Amino acid sequence: MPAEEFVAGWISGALGLVLGHPFDTVKVRLQTQTTYRGIVDCMVKTYRHESLLGFFKGMSFPIASISVVNSILFGVYSNALLALTATSHQERRAQPPSYTHVFIAGCTGGFLQAYCLAPFDLIKVRLQNQTEPRAKPGSPPPRYRGPVHCAASIFQAEGPRGLFRGAWALTLRDTPTLGIYFVTYEWLCRQFTPDGQNPSSGTVLVAGGFAGIISWVAATPLDVIKSRMQMAGLKQRAYGGLLDCIVSSARQEGLGVFFRGLTINSARAFPVNAITFLSYEYLLLSWG
Repeated sequence: MPAEEFVAGWISGALGLVLGHPFDTVKVRLQTQTTYRGIVDCMVKTYRHESLLGFFKGMSFPIASISVVNSILFGVYSNALLALTATSHQERRAQPPSYTHVFIAGCTGGFLQAYCLAPFDLIKVRLQNQTEPRAKPGSPPPRYRGPVHCAASIFQAEGPRGLFRGAWALTLRDTPTLGIYFVTYEWLCRQFTPDGQNPSSGTVLVAGGFAGIISWVAATPLDVIKSRMQMAGLKQRAYGGLLDCIVSSARQEGLGVFFRGLTINSARAFPVNAITFLSYEYLLLSWG
């Protein structure tokens, strides 16, 4: 049933989110702040200044929201494949879709996911960039007291459009790279699975992990631009647009800036996407 794809996507997205959020926090800070010398320096400073909880800033909101967006990705992907091939998820091992259809379905899911994700992702990034330690009696409160206060503050200070900062960069990031993501996963599964059979758990883990790495290698340059545009309003710096952000970043910090966070993105991508695909496939198989 098509609705099952959305439910499985939500659950698998939530599991992947819990596993990957600390790495995501470090990645976002490396991309948007210049006070860290690298991954280890960022992790050490975050732990010393904010304790272990610093790595989980902004996570409660994604659990309730971005996991739902992940269900949109998997649900739209599977239902787009159903429309293109007239085969359900259970039938696709016996009648595998073409890689063109997989890519189109992945791009469709990525585009719609980005459209829904933009405000939630902005709030997550703003909360992750709060480096204040846990509030103590008498200490000044952080700029944002939580996700709802963050959304209200952005709306008040930057207007409705402020909630969609970086949306174009997010859309350009997710639309093609999620097509690549699903094609890579399908290709690897088919390489190590006899025709007509379901892939083993080990195959799903490896295929999902490598699909995550390859898609993030392609996505990281636009991910950097997306994060910087999302933080621009907070820093009272307005980019003239996507192209201006790209040119300004390259002039000031060189071309290497577009690969900032790639190492930790790749390290995070393997376990997160391995778990995401394994739980997704397991749920659909058990419900089928």
